[in-house]
Order: sequence, then structure tokens, then C-alpha cells
Amino acid sequence: MMISLKFLLCCLLVSSCAYATIVSHDGRAITIDGHRRVLLSGSIHYPRSTTEMWPDLIKKGKEGGLDAIETYVFWNAHEPTRRQYDFSGNLDLIRFLKTIQDEGMYGVLRIGPYVCAEWNYGGFPVWLHNMPGMEFRTTNTAFMNEMQNFTTMIVEMVKKEKLFASQGGPIILAQIENEYGNVIGSYGEAGKAYIKWCANMANSLDVGIPWIMCQQDDAPQPMLNTCNGYYCDNFTPNNPNTPKMWTENWTGWYKNWGGKDPHRTTEDVAFAVARFFQRGGTFQNYYMYHGGTNFDRTAGGPYITTTYDYDAPLDEFGNLNQPKYGHLKQLHDVLHAMEKTLTYGNISTVDFGNLVTATVYKTEEGSSCFIGNVNETSDAKINFQGTFYDVPAWSVSILPDCKNETYNTAKINTQTSVMVKNANEAENEPSTLKWSWRPENIDNVLLKGKGESTMRQLFDQKVVSNDESDYLWYMTTVNLKEQDPVWGKNMSLRINSTAHVLHAFVNGQHIGNYRAENGKFHYVFEQDAKFNPGANVITLLSITVGLPNYGAFFENVPAGITGPVFIIGRNGDETVVKDLSTHKWSYKTGLSGFENQLFSSESPSTWSGESVPFNRTMTWYKTTFKAPLGSEPVVVDLLGLGKGTAWINGNNIGRYWPAFLAEIDGCSAECNYRGAYYAEKCQTNCGEPTQRWYHVPRSFLNSDGDNTLVLFEEIGGNPSLVNFQTIGVGNVCANVYEKNVLELSCNGKPISSIKFASFGNPGGNCGSFEKGTCEASNDAAAILTQECVGKEKCSIDVSEKKFGAAECGGLAKRLAVEAIC
Repeated sequence: MMISLKFLLCCLLVSSCAYATIVSHDGRAITIDGHRRVLLSGSIHYPRSTTEMWPDLIKKGKEGGLDAIETYVFWNAHEPTRRQYDFSGNLDLIRFLKTIQDEGMYGVLRIGPYVCAEWNYGGFPVWLHNMPGMEFRTTNTAFMNEMQNFTTMIVEMVKKEKLFASQGGPIILAQIENEYGNVIGSYGEAGKAYIKWCANMANSLDVGIPWIMCQQDDAPQPMLNTCNGYYCDNFTPNNPNTPKMWTENWTGWYKNWGGKDPHRTTEDVAFAVARFFQRGGTFQNYYMYHGGTNFDRTAGGPYITTTYDYDAPLDEFGNLNQPKYGHLKQLHDVLHAMEKTLTYGNISTVDFGNLVTATVYKTEEGSSCFIGNVNETSDAKINFQGTFYDVPAWSVSILPDCKNETYNTAKINTQTSVMVKNANEAENEPSTLKWSWRPENIDNVLLKGKGESTMRQLFDQKVVSNDESDYLWYMTTVNLKEQDPVWGKNMSLRINSTAHVLHAFVNGQHIGNYRAENGKFHYVFEQDAKFNPGANVITLLSITVGLPNYGAFFENVPAGITGPVFIIGRNGDETVVKDLSTHKWSYKTGLSGFENQLFSSESPSTWSGESVPFNRTMTWYKTTFKAPLGSEPVVVDLLGLGKGTAWINGNNIGRYWPAFLAEIDGCSAECNYRGAYYAEKCQTNCGEPTQRWYHVPRSFLNSDGDNTLVLFEEIGGNPSLVNFQTIGVGNVCANVYEKNVLELSCNGKPISSIKFASFGNPGGNCGSFEKGTCEASNDAAAILTQECVGKEKCSIDVSEKKFGAAECGGLAKRLAVEAIC
């Protein structure tokens, strides 16, 4: 076992260490107070929810069979300006960690401070990029000083509150850097030196618990290298004294503007977990367990959506994503029951051929077994220790006593919840929403070209704006004469741009705009323009939609109008080019409505309720509404709007962009769980708005009285269709194998009726079940009506004793149910 000698001496000498938890490790497992542990963890990012949501999310994690909650620490959120810190509201890291502790769970603190996480700029503050001589994630003195300053500050904050396990707190593991092994080759020898520096710096902080480095095959000792990915059963640590650990099991995938909704099947996630533990794993973390919402401007990318649902076991709003949540909970219960055998047993393997293997964990007290079938197409029937077992393709069966199968990853015995959106019962929307409006004041920039700074050069948007806004104006005035070579009957403006979205104006007239295709952010925009003899004001609005968060040297990926910019004159066959790149350019960050906080409930600004215009660019809209009744999560439907930002009672709920439709091809109603998952494998929402509904946390709302919704509409849209809805369980389905207990729940609402029930070999899917060729003698619907209707939840023993005999000719009998909530 590995543990800090310095820490042990501390515990002997300092009375405050009396209640310390000793966290160590050997080649088999993380050891807590001398006991090897099977540890199941889930990622919940505190800034992607609200403080009011944290207790419920963490409690659901514990009830779902997790031992630990894992989170990143977000540098740019906490230090938006150098040496000015913010730990307020949902950035209260200490409060989040204490909420984990209050629930009796462990914590895994991934300080990074590079986090990736589809978070803006990978968690790095943009001021860091703008420091002289700065280069990220390498042996750069300026970077290392700033990284060490922030990392040390976080560690000291956590130590002060005694939250490390070595102090009696919940945090059992800490992480330095993040997935650097994926890019280290680009940094050469400096990258190798940097990762050694990271290890030494982290180790010097004396936290008294192990440090981990994910995706770092050459992690220096005593760092523990870990695996990230969809599957990590083939992962081997770089040191025989390092346990096999999986820090990111991707439960789904993120979504881009213009992209489809990705889904990872429940069966495949469970298969990956069971396979990992079959092959010697002892620590596994779900990324994400709750994805949440990218509020404000926190989404990275570029083009990461406001929703970060991730198809996680808890959905964006905190609801149970069934059956994923329930099926994994059952797996966790089985793995925990086998903990001693899995962490102390001798391991042997039987190869049956055709990609089927059995793994036996044996101690003096007993044995536990896995039977894994990695074949993507062929089910297996094998004779193992004198008993026949049916193991579906791409699945793992678990036999805690090596005799009785209690779990198979492909056999889901938990309910599927069908979520529905319901209208706001507090008022008749959208007709009751009365809108007022005001234009964004852009006259000074369009007609006068007035900015905050002037330079004879085109600069990257990050350098000028410090990422204080999505918006940066580039303005220049060009004096033209009819005798100038560029003057002609046909003139145009040509812009070499890396703006994610670009608007171009000449003499106050909007000549066009461009939305970059995802992944193709370097483009040339050219549009005809009318120029006048004399002074001409050229105004370009560059808009970013999240800064890059991944890749070697991603901090240097340009954004904005990086040039060159030309006026093009054409007279017949002659083309003349006038380069404006070294002209005097004025810059202005942001929009006046943001500066004047038109979104604030306290804003004294005047709004007009007369002749509210639709489909008008650069326009502010405001309305009041009643909070939806009840306690179910709330969303606002922004269908009909273009692109912009939304606020509820002054709280920024994120960027919206319903006008950006998902690609029309590549979706399927059915998804085969068999075979390796990839992000494009199972997608829905083709041809629809990338994101139509936006999360409105209940804590943002006034339950009594009016609430205010403010929209800044950038490209033109129609707010008349906007309405608020609640999300809840509409109906629940199950298709459960015999000899299991089915639990049905409507998530706090009563079960109102049983739409379908059959015990035998029913067919179909949720919403379209049908009776099969055999059925039990007792009326399944009547039994379930008596047992469940009127109750918020019920448990049913799926057996012939309950439902009567069913002659199904040797077929596995199942109970199919659809209940209405």
C-alpha cells in the first residue's frame, strides 16, 4: 500500500487528525481505512445546476448506488479577472463539497485546472492568454506560476474547511491536469517536462490523498494514471501498484448547434461497466451522471449548445432518466455485494471461444463470476461449471455466487419513463404574454464608427475583449474618391474572418451576415456594397459562440476579424483590391443593452408596448408571466426565435438559437445496443431546431406574483409563440423478465391507470405493446390495477405465482406493462 509517510506522522502528532480517513491504494483497488473498495462515482458539475438543485441531485446519486461524486473546478468561473475571485451562488465549491459530505458520500476533486468539459476555453480564463509571453500547458514560467497559484488556492480553501479525507472530509481523490496524454506529443520534450512539474507541484501540496492523472500513460509516480472513454476494460495502468481506474465513462455525448441529439443505450453503458469490473477494474466514474445546463456564456466549443444533458442517468433537469438510472442502480447493487470477492479474490479466466469468456474471482469464503459475450451478433449458450447460461450478444452476465445469474447487462428489468411537457396551468400562454420591446442602440457604431480603442491592426477578438462578451465591433472609416483605382460601378467588401457569426455594415446599411459551419471557422465573406465619395464607415460585428476547449495549443485558435479586409472594385474585366487591414480600426466590446443591463429587473429603461416588431435584428423583448404551478422542472419554449440570449428575473439562462436546425439525415427510431458505441451511432431530432426548450430552474422564479422574461434577439425572430411548460413523467413502461421485482413510479404523481399488461411473451415496445402467443391465466391488467393505481409507486413480483401459469414452450417469460401517470 502507498501512503504519505509525512501524512502518517501528521496524524500521530496532531490531534485534529484523529478522525481522518486513510486513503491509499495498491495494485488492486483504492483502499479506505485499510479496506479495498469497489467504488462507483458520478460526475455532477456544480455550475451546471443551482445550489437549490444540489441536495436532490446528490441524493439521487446515492440512491442510484454511487459512492462518490466527481467534479471539475472551473478556473475561468472562479477567477474571471486576475486575482479577483468569485465563489458565489452556484460557484460555491465549498458548499457543493459539503453537500456531498452531508449525504455521506465521497468526493473526487478534479482541479485540473484545465478541464475541457465542453466548457468555454476549457476552463482557462482569457486574461491568461493575454499575459505577455504566455503559452498554455507547457514549461512556460508565466503559465506555471498562474496554474500553481490557482491550484494552491483551491487546495488551501478545501484544507481550511477540512474537506480532504485525510482531515476527516469526503474527498478521497484529487486530479491534476486533464487528458494531457492525448496531446503531449505536440509539445515534445517540453510536454514531458511539464507533466513532471505538474506531478511534483501537486505532490508538494500535501493533501494526504492520492493524486490522479487521466489519459496519462507516462504519469510520474506517485500519480495514478486513469482511463477515459466509452470502454476502458482493456486499460492497463502504467505501474503494477496502481489500481485499474476509469475516470470518465461517457454515458452519452454532448450536442453542437446544428447537431442531432446523441443517445447511448442503457444496455451498452451497463455492458461497459460490467466488462470493466469483469477485467479487474475497481473504480469507475460516469461522465456525466448529471450533465445540466450551460448557463450564461459557459458553453465551449465553439458551438456547444446550452443544454448539456449528455443522455446521463439524471437528465438536464434532475429527473431520473429511466431505464438508464434504474438499470445501472441494479448493477451497482450487485457489484457492491461482490466487493470483497472482487478486490481480494484470485482471478482466473475461462475462454469459450467466439469472444465469450468467464472470469472467476475466488476467495476462501466464496466465488463470484462474470460471463462476458463481446460478440456483436451472436448470442451464446454455454455450459459453465455444469450449468447452461444464455448470454446475449454484447452483454455480461453476473453470477455473485458463480451459480445464479442475478444480472445481465442486456436484460433491462426496470421501468422506462416517458417524459412529457405540459402547458403552464397558471395562465393561458402564449396568448397571455404581453410583449414590449426596444431596439439595441447601434447608431454610434454604425454611423460614427466610435469605439473604445483604436489600433492600426486587426486583432483577435480574445485580445481586445478579454472574452467579456460574445460581441466585438470592428470599425474603420475609408475616404474614397471617384478617381481612386478601386472605385467602380460594382464594388464589394471581402472579409477574411474567424468570427463564428459575422454581420457587416457599410454606412449604416446591413449588407449581409454569415454563420460559420461547425468546424469551418476560417472563411471568406464577400458581399456587394454601396460606397459613397468621401467618408465611408465600415462596421463589422464579430460574434463568438463559445471558445475552443480541446486540443494542443487550442488557446491560439483565432476568433474574430483576423483579416485581411478588402474593398473590391470591378470595372469590366479589371479588378482592383484595396487592403484595409492596416487602416485605423476602432474596437468596441459588447452591446449597449448588455452594458445598461436591460435584462435586469431593476433596469429603469423605457420599453414600448406599441407596434411590437417581429423578425427585426438587434431587438430586445420583455414580458411578464406567472410561474407554472407545482414543483416539476420548468422549460421555456423559444420556437420562432432566431438567435440570442434569455434572462429570467435577471438570471441568464444561456444562449438560444432555435433557428439553427439540426441536419436532416442520420437519425433512426431504433438503436441497436450491440457493437461499440460512437457519437453518431444513435441520433434523433433530425431537421428540427437544435434546441427548442431551455431550462428555467425553479429557484429563478417567484412562485407568487409576476416573473420577467427578457430576450435579446440578434438575427430576427417572432416571440409570439413563446410559452412556459413543465416536464414530468407522462407514462411508464416495463418489459421485465420473470423472477424479478418490478418497481413502477410516476415520480411523485399517482399512477392513474394501466393501459396495457401481459405476462407471457408480449411483443412490441413502449406505447405499442401487444400480446404474444402465450399469456398467463390471471388477468395481468387487473392485478396491476389493484396493486398500483392510485399509488405513487408500487412493486410487483414478476412470477407465475403472481400472474398464473403461462405455457410458453421454454421461452423466457416477461411482464410488459404500460401505466399512465
